[in-house]
Amino acid sequence: MTYDLEQEKQEILARYRDLISNTYRTLDEENNKLIRRAFDIALDAHKDQRRKSGEPYIYHPIEVAKIVANEIGLGATSIACALLHDVIEDSEYTYEDLKKLFGAKIADIVAGLTKISVMNHQNISVQSENYRKLLLTLSEDFRVILIKIADRLHNMRTLESMAPDKQKKIASETVYIYAPLAHRLGFYNIKSELEDLSLRYNNADIFNEITEKLELAKESREKYIEEFKTEVSQRLEEEGLNFTIKGRAKAISSIYRKMLKQGVTFEEVFDNYAIRIIYKSDAKNEKFLAWKIYSIVTDLYHSNPLRMRDWITRPRSTGYESLHLTVLGPDKKWIEVQIRSERMDEIAEKGVAAHYKYKEGYRGSSDDQNFERWVREIREVLEQQQNLTTSELLDNIKLNLYSKEVFVFTPKGEIKILPIGSTALDFAFAVHTDLGTKCLGAKINGKLVPISHVLQNGDQVDIISSQNQKPKQDWLEFVKTSKAKSKIKAFLNSQKSSAVEEGKETLQRKLRHAKINFNDEEVNRMQKFFNLKTSQELFVSFQNGALDTSDLRRYIESKNVLSNLIHRFRKSPTKSEHQEETVETNLDMVVFGKDEEKLDYTYAKCCTVIPGDKIFGFITINEGIKVHSDNCPNAINLRAQYDYRVLPAKWVNEESFKNRVKIEIEGLDRLGMINDITQVISNSMSMDMKSMSISSNNGVFNGQINLEVRNKSQLEQTFKKLKDINGITKVKRV
Repeated sequence: MTYDLEQEKQEILARYRDLISNTYRTLDEENNKLIRRAFDIALDAHKDQRRKSGEPYIYHPIEVAKIVANEIGLGATSIACALLHDVIEDSEYTYEDLKKLFGAKIADIVAGLTKISVMNHQNISVQSENYRKLLLTLSEDFRVILIKIADRLHNMRTLESMAPDKQKKIASETVYIYAPLAHRLGFYNIKSELEDLSLRYNNADIFNEITEKLELAKESREKYIEEFKTEVSQRLEEEGLNFTIKGRAKAISSIYRKMLKQGVTFEEVFDNYAIRIIYKSDAKNEKFLAWKIYSIVTDLYHSNPLRMRDWITRPRSTGYESLHLTVLGPDKKWIEVQIRSERMDEIAEKGVAAHYKYKEGYRGSSDDQNFERWVREIREVLEQQQNLTTSELLDNIKLNLYSKEVFVFTPKGEIKILPIGSTALDFAFAVHTDLGTKCLGAKINGKLVPISHVLQNGDQVDIISSQNQKPKQDWLEFVKTSKAKSKIKAFLNSQKSSAVEEGKETLQRKLRHAKINFNDEEVNRMQKFFNLKTSQELFVSFQNGALDTSDLRRYIESKNVLSNLIHRFRKSPTKSEHQEETVETNLDMVVFGKDEEKLDYTYAKCCTVIPGDKIFGFITINEGIKVHSDNCPNAINLRAQYDYRVLPAKWVNEESFKNRVKIEIEGLDRLGMINDITQVISNSMSMDMKSMSISSNNGVFNGQINLEVRNKSQLEQTFKKLKDINGITKVKRV
């Protein structure tokens, strides 16, 4: 392929100029020189490289730098690091070279980004380790995480040039790791875009369906917003307020979550777009004006008090501030209205990066404290990381990424912010680790309660402790915060350290007799084989006799089980004629991998698979290949954590296959309704109805029907015919 190098050169310079002229922070001459030097080095490092799409590779670091500069809103150092983020990995430039050219700070940030990127390109599944590596950078410089989020956002925006299986892997990892981080750092727009793009590649049918419906509704939405603007603007102008009113569709992924959570169709999601009122204000009157606008809006329209959210009086720990209310708008439909100042809007758009701009003279300094508190909490967990598996660390940190919060008070009136669902024991650990380990109980608002008592907003908590108290295993069942979990586990682990050492020596001796080397890789394999969470559990199991020589022999016999699995499930030429016929019938349904091999498999129980569904195979250790639907609730986790065990799969000979599917149906009850339903299923569609359960209450019926379905097309036609029956309001697959 030939390229117009001169045209590409002009395009590179145009993109660079666009980067420099569109930065959130004001850049001085020295800043511009730094960015130019970084650009020149990146241009030289990537001069002979191209992306999968065929574009010059330098386009990517420039676009990542644009996201860092404008959408995230960081300064010159971060912009320079974004331009350089692939230099160490993809060129002959070294860490020492960057240190000489730009100093230790920039070299360290680029080195941190390189570590994460190198892990991403390894052949084994390292997504959880990748997450650990990301979080460890918080202890150094959280700009690494912000630039990595920008890098991932641009990769997601340009994912169409990748192979489909690679798209799904990257999309799953994105929604599993990067979207929660973006959310927790206050980048709501980026979080929504990452989730939407992930949905586009993980579930294209749903993404396209919602996109099309939003586009169809665009005209009526804009008309509605104009009507709202006209009515509200007049009142706000009479009060002398300086404001703008915007309307926007909610994120596609957010709408899809509501459809799943509420079990409704797109048309039944009543608040799939929102109106935002943004006003100008100085620091002194900011809160007063928010409530003034709230009063004007609720004078015009009835509000739903159950859906009122005051994030101004008590901002979220991300720093997010806004008043949210839901009103019965001009067309008598519920609509969400968000009220926020220009400063609040910038913080909602730019997250932590905007805090520093408003630190002086506004209440933003408390937001910085909230963010620093979150960073400190993660660092505390990381200090205990040697006692945690990666999956435990992942779970502990993710606990607080999306969680809502509860505000409680110490006996002296100090506020503590904890995730909703936190207990008195969580509070004790939040005050001090020593208080948590010795916690006996608590007085909540003067009343004695157990340490498992769940806290409510406004509770005043006084912890009762004892020198004789020690953490117990069952404490882990009711604590919510990652700090409490990690401290309890650390204490319990220290208690069993002697048993661990003894068990380790026992295992070393047994492996020596079996002529197997004792090393970390072998221990990790054994840990997974025996389904244990940590190597410590493995050692203790050999110390207390839970595992013995016979178990070790079983492990040795099954070594390399993963590499042998596919071979084991190939069709065997030594089978009898009758066995061959049975296997052939089963294997004609699904083929696996690029070579479309026929392998032995079973269907996963966590999802219902029928021919025509998009599917994949997953290699389990003990149960062979399991076939999952792409829409399986576990699909994202499997792809994100164990992509190396995921096999591409496709259907063959679909028409000869039957599978059982459960559907839910509801509507207005009437005479002959059941007969009409059975006519469609049995006569019109010639389907076998295995069972039907229907109940009626005050003229409304709900039912579940089990059907034998040949393929997806037959099921979709059946749904269409059922929905055409007079009185039926909903039909969906369970």
